[in-house]
Amino acid sequence: MKVTDYFKNNQGETFVSFEILPPVKGGTMGQIFDILDPLMEFKPPFIDVTYHREDYIYNVKESGYYEKVAIRKRPGTVGICASIMHRYGVDAVPHLICGGFTVDETENALIDLNFLNINNVLALRGDARHLEDKFIPEPGGHKFAYDLVKQIQGMNEGKYVDSAIDDGAKTDFCIGIAGYPEKHFEAPNLESDIYWLKKKVEAGADYIVTQMFFDNDKFFAFVDACRAAGIDVPIVPGLKPLTKRYQLTTIPRKFFINFPEALVKAMYKAKGPEAILQVGTEWCIQQSKELKARGVPSLHYYTMGDVETTRKIVEAVY
Repeated sequence: MKVTDYFKNNQGETFVSFEILPPVKGGTMGQIFDILDPLMEFKPPFIDVTYHREDYIYNVKESGYYEKVAIRKRPGTVGICASIMHRYGVDAVPHLICGGFTVDETENALIDLNFLNINNVLALRGDARHLEDKFIPEPGGHKFAYDLVKQIQGMNEGKYVDSAIDDGAKTDFCIGIAGYPEKHFEAPNLESDIYWLKKKVEAGADYIVTQMFFDNDKFFAFVDACRAAGIDVPIVPGLKPLTKRYQLTTIPRKFFINFPEALVKAMYKAKGPEAILQVGTEWCIQQSKELKARGVPSLHYYTMGDVETTRKIVEAVY
């Protein structure tokens, strides 16, 4: 079932959904089940599974020269999605990124997903590699998520990049995209960011999931700005609790978002790890309750492997 069909049929109910990371290479599906088993009582209609582009490391050879080696630390997104759907009977949403794929490889990945009856995808540009200061697309790949959305929608219309296909079967992918309540860090301003967000919707995107945020007013203002721009697809808030004090500096540096002053003061006032965790958890609970009261389609939690905290928050809200 499509993600948007759940929203259409929810009769005003706010669902809960989760995003998980694939295990580090060498891990097992048991690690995924350990995260999801305690969360399934909340009946999420869909689970997102992230995709991670290959990165590079440099090994020193005996000659003294450096050897550039490509590694993928978290493989297995498609297989994980298939296993989730088989075990729990819920829809899985694989993240599909521009980085690391040519357009032909993207087409083949979409064909594989279609064969597995996985008909929801989240289309993203993806991040720059660890040692690169900007996003560099794969040669022959997409530079922007907008182009990725166009390719997926093209397959929904039976259009394939493989020129040998004259009468290709039409796929039926529901396409999600990312939104940024505090704008994407590469956008010159929020207006420009929303302009390109609308372009992705016009190209075929069906719903939006936001980057994490900690100030609900920023989310509500973002939704209002999207509606004023003519974006009418569902907008799902993405949520993550603060669990450690050092995240006050690491999260803004990595995700380019701001923290409300009240949250910052409370985190610094808290004495010890348990008190800090309590502050972050309670803040996320109150965020969630307010968003749910406002009738958002779903509360989408970035679990980051912390099932205990995620479960505590959802239990308090639902």
